[in-house]
Amino acid sequence: MFVERLLPQARKRLVTIADDAPLIQAANLLRPGTDLVVVHGSTGILAGVITKTDVVSQISRCQGAGCTTAASLVMTRDVVHCQTGDELHDVWARMKERGLKNIPVVDRDLRPQGVLNARDMLQVLLRESENEEAIMRDYLMGIGYR
Repeated sequence: MFVERLLPQARKRLVTIADDAPLIQAANLLRPGTDLVVVHGSTGILAGVITKTDVVSQISRCQGAGCTTAASLVMTRDVVHCQTGDELHDVWARMKERGLKNIPVVDRDLRPQGVLNARDMLQVLLRESENEEAIMRDYLMGIGYR
């Protein structure tokens, strides 16, 4: 199964800001249900991501006008991402390895297309596993084969 199957859900989760936007804008976007803000450059290409942890960390160092820091100075630049043609199992393995709850989906030009959530992926992978188990059970029991 491919990431493309979850793209409609991933598109609903996509929240973006420009890399020169103030961090306070990212903070305002990180509301319940939004755990990740995707940062893009002027050409629309993925530049990084900002999480609630990034915002809290920066605010704890804020002094006066320091809270107007640009998103590009706070964002995580080394972003694990995936594309619509990637296998869900492979993406899940990358997320698990890095301890990620969300991962951006990008097109071939690295333009953000959506954000995959671990919960959505696990539900699909579990259903796929249950279907495979039912097929194997039916096969072993000879159901449908005469």
